[in-house]
Amino acid sequence: MTTTTNEVAAAAALGTDLVPGRQCGSCILCCKLLGIKEINKPEYQWCKHCKPGVGCTIYDTRPKACRTFYCGYRQSTDISDAWFPARSRMVLLAQGIGIVCYVDTGYPDAWKVQPYYGDLKTWARRAVNTEHHVIVNIGGRVITILPDSDVDLGFMQAGEKIVVGTADTPMGPVYRAHKVQKGKD
Repeated sequence: MTTTTNEVAAAAALGTDLVPGRQCGSCILCCKLLGIKEINKPEYQWCKHCKPGVGCTIYDTRPKACRTFYCGYRQSTDISDAWFPARSRMVLLAQGIGIVCYVDTGYPDAWKVQPYYGDLKTWARRAVNTEHHVIVNIGGRVITILPDSDVDLGFMQAGEKIVVGTADTPMGPVYRAHKVQKGKD
């Protein structure tokens, strides 16, 4: 099955391009992993309107957040077919802070398997000189992926942000990450 004309038109109206040939199909992982404020759906819990094997039971009247959402797999040609969420057990999103990889809590180590881990490291190397980060989120636990390490920051609290820096060593730069209150570095 391919991306439909209606989906392409809807995405284009939002300023989003979709990768030709990629569609949600039977994948409903975003309905589990992502929060939806409009219907008070918390992250990492199945949406009460999602029925496995059926899909969204309120599809025609679903919230705007759902109507306008496309995961990274659907939007980026830089993401391989291996990242199809129903297969990888992860949903990729481009957010203001960078790339966030939401991992199904039933498969908490999915991100450590190839090709996923290699891709995360590649993206981290590209992001290191920017204000962006590559983050793995497992049930709310945040791990920052750096070029030379992975830093488990635990659970982020409201008002916290991630700061990444470097330390020069005789072996070259070492990357570090920590969380701080917004407004402080």
